[in-house]
Amino acid sequence: MNRVFKALADPTRRKVLELLRAQPMTAGALCDHFPVSKPTMSAHFAVLREADLVDSRKQGTTVTYRLKLSVLEEALLGFSQSFGIGAGSDPAPPRVNPLKGPVP
Repeated sequence: MNRVFKALADPTRRKVLELLRAQPMTAGALCDHFPVSKPTMSAHFAVLREADLVDSRKQGTTVTYRLKLSVLEEALLGFSQSFGIGAGSDPAPPRVNPLKGPVP
């Protein structure tokens, strides 16, 4: 989960994931959306692959990336559950006013 949140910490990588949510894209097409060098984008892609958030397929000299939404969903679900939010978490304890008892 730490690798996922490291990947999500950067706005460029979040934008890459947003673009991939719509459809798989080549590295070149993704790079066209950012004012940074191709080596910098390659480093971002490596972080996303390391976090297992994207799948890459190389055909000749073209690399196509695809979002692995299930990994992202799993990480976010685990994160929310660690704070007692979401499916499978324990319900919040009842609120109690020390002077009057349970609060509706």
